[in-house]
Amino acid sequence: MAAGDVSIEDFPHPPEGGFVNEPLDDPRAITRPDPALHTYYVISSLFGLVFFPLIYLSYRFKYDTLRYRFDDDGVSMSWGRFFERETYLTYRRIQDIQVTSGVIQRRLGLAELHLQTASGGSGAEMKIEGIRNPERLRDFLYERMRGADRPASEEAGTNGMEAGADRGAGAAGAEGSGDDPALSLLLEIRDELRRMNEGSSREAR
Repeated sequence: MAAGDVSIEDFPHPPEGGFVNEPLDDPRAITRPDPALHTYYVISSLFGLVFFPLIYLSYRFKYDTLRYRFDDDGVSMSWGRFFERETYLTYRRIQDIQVTSGVIQRRLGLAELHLQTASGGSGAEMKIEGIRNPERLRDFLYERMRGADRPASEEAGTNGMEAGADRGAGAAGAEGSGDDPALSLLLEIRDELRRMNEGSSREAR
């Protein structure tokens, strides 16, 4: 390498330990971006020329603190050293997922997942960076999205049927309880008229 040439190895790299972003059976185990994201940030900062130190520090702070969490209800992304920012999306809110990868990202084997919601406008509501095997994570999110919608509709239908059955039973009970007292009253009136007629007949004799 000629003198004055700049290599990626010249820049400090974060420790390799603690990163979970490998080909996994369960994408929920992903908690950190792949270490190659740091290399991508370094290369991106180089385009800032004289502003490289400021851009790199900003990227480095984000990389060191970037965390992902995939639970049963949604996905969370947080970062920040002094002022932590956190974005949380439930699977039910996610409307579309786009996988993108630029030239440098493809060379590093990385991709981004852009999660869009109905209220997110034209941009992505959440951008999951530094992901290998993005198709696996995308399929996982799509399955969760479908799973979040299906129980809600089924539950609504079941509750509607149960509510209809309860209303029907209540109406039937109310109708039965309304008929019995009226019938009893009519029978009592009939019997009383019969007794009065029988008494009148005996007095006439």
